[in-house]
Amino acid sequence: MRCPQCGFDALAQSAFCSRCGARLSQPKPADVREYALALIRRSYWHYANVFVVGALIVVFGAAIIYRGPNNSLAGLALILVGFVIWGLVPLAQRAVTWRITSDRLIEKRGLLATTRREVELSDIRSIEVSRRLMQRLVGLGDVIIASAASADYLIRMVDVRDPDAVAETVRKARLKRLA
Repeated sequence: MRCPQCGFDALAQSAFCSRCGARLSQPKPADVREYALALIRRSYWHYANVFVVGALIVVFGAAIIYRGPNNSLAGLALILVGFVIWGLVPLAQRAVTWRITSDRLIEKRGLLATTRREVELSDIRSIEVSRRLMQRLVGLGDVIIASAASADYLIRMVDVRDPDAVAETVRKARLKRLA
């Protein structure tokens, strides 16, 4: 490798010229990559009313079958509808996700057609945790994150498990990002 300062031919592995001491090659900057900190989804408690409706439909279908054999097809159809409702809950639970990375907070909504909203951690203005009575009883809560980018831009994480820990994770990631 030739020294750019004095033109001396130095060894290929040398970082500095042995004649004049000039740096032969700039060290490569460390690649700073974004990495995931947490993936947050709504709790199944958010869909408790759907489970209850599915159970009522299944019970109503079983009652129709129990009353007599002439309405058994309608009863089986109701039971099937109840089970389909229960089967759709895991899909609905996966339809909304929040991902905290080292640089951003990403909200993704939808399964087939998706909407994605991102907030840079350095743009976060405030983090609010709200827990209603029923949420407190089952260990859930809402985390509301407001952005400094605009007045109406916020991400609302509804019915997440351990909302205080989620808010603390966002806060620590934000402080680490700003440092």
